[in-house]
Amino acid sequence: MARTREFDTEAAVGRAMELFWSRGYEATSVRDLTEHLRIGQGSLYAAFGDKDGLYRAALEHYRSTLAAAALRSLEQGADARSAIRTMLIERIRIAVEHDGRGCLVVNAACERLPADPAIRRMVRDVQEASRDALAEVLRVAIARGEIAAQHDPHTLATFLVTFLNGLLVSSKITPDAHTLEPLVEVALVALG
Repeated sequence: MARTREFDTEAAVGRAMELFWSRGYEATSVRDLTEHLRIGQGSLYAAFGDKDGLYRAALEHYRSTLAAAALRSLEQGADARSAIRTMLIERIRIAVEHDGRGCLVVNAACERLPADPAIRRMVRDVQEASRDALAEVLRVAIARGEIAAQHDPHTLATFLVTFLNGLLVSSKITPDAHTLEPLVEVALVALG
């Protein structure tokens, strides 16, 4: 007879996400995870397979919560420029929290690539979703005449994602929103 799981796996994934986000993959041991999640090592392995499985689940949780919320915020903006500005500034503010923990997905890219192909695919998927959402906002804005059509929306979106990645890495070096937020206005100049 199989034992029933005695903990909430969704809550455990959320707590693990916070720990990986604060410490990084390499600096987080299985013991750290079991203590932080208040579960036994056997329970961790039964639910997630191993530390890598829990890390991938934590990245997926980040993707479906915080990253998805950032993309939804793009759809809610009054105009493209203000929607993009708001999204970029909100990402900076989240990244500088907790003494500059950055972005879990960008951290994963910096820490785990190129050696981990599964993480590369996940990071690429998140980046592509961001690029595609931005490209759609930009396409609509160009059609409405809100922004100049001097660049292809896909290229502009790729630039903005690349710019955001740089900001998120910079937030770990200089965890100060007041220093990083003015850079958003420089990037928005590319919208024409």
